[in-house]
Amino acid sequence: MPPIEVFAPAKVNLALHVTGRREDGYHLLDSLVAFAPFGDHLTLAPAPVLSLTVTGPEGAGVPEGPENLVLRAAALLPGGQGAAITLDKRLPAASGIGGGSSDAAAMLRGLALLRGASLPEDRGLELGADVPMCLDPRPARVRGIGEDIAPVTLPPLPAVLVNPRVSVPTPAVFKALTARDNPPMAPIPGFASTTDCIDWLAGQRNDLEAPAKAIAPGIAAALSALATLPGCGLARMSGSGATCFGLFATLTEAETAFTHLRATRPEWWSACGALGDQRTLSQARRA
Repeated sequence: MPPIEVFAPAKVNLALHVTGRREDGYHLLDSLVAFAPFGDHLTLAPAPVLSLTVTGPEGAGVPEGPENLVLRAAALLPGGQGAAITLDKRLPAASGIGGGSSDAAAMLRGLALLRGASLPEDRGLELGADVPMCLDPRPARVRGIGEDIAPVTLPPLPAVLVNPRVSVPTPAVFKALTARDNPPMAPIPGFASTTDCIDWLAGQRNDLEAPAKAIAPGIAAALSALATLPGCGLARMSGSGATCFGLFATLTEAETAFTHLRATRPEWWSACGALGDQRTLSQARRA
């Protein structure tokens, strides 16, 4: 049986409003997400037992043991068939663009095909709030703790992503929040163009950006570098950081800006592409 290949796209929080906190400590969010045409890659080959090997330019330090979300995701699906899993890690770990969650979602898609099994009823929510949205990688408004997912229609959003190689622990960012009952996002309108969408997004927020910048000043440097690129209509942090993104009216403008950024800040991780619906790219398929 040939191996199965699955793409795990980067997830970008175009806006992220913290609207409350439950008694159990979980924060309530109102977020607009879209997915990138770049990300990690998983290969699953039939094997007697489950095993994980991590490779790729961002694989250093990524655990290969049971704490990895990929193996935790495998435990959620019925069936005893094992798999030799290779995770080609191209997204920085713990960087606010859902790398681990997208890997877990890709694992669920791939192992479901390998075993002929159904996805778990909670769609992987027990693994983390980002996993259910990453199972269906298309633009969506996500509320609650990640369980309330409503797909939305967005124009393609040409983007440059950059990570300044700083560590920002998510619990520390939430702890540093000064307000936890913030207004939700405005109603999402229909957009006539990419520029209209960028203009609307500029009126929204990422409530985690300020506390993350206080913890890791390198985020401010990344945002400044993006904002000063020619054609950048909006620079914002994704998730709890430290990855930031800049949005552009056209892919040509984004690619030109990306080339300039790579030349001036080669030590940063960066990528370029149009954010949107990546369901076709993310389908599990046999090699």
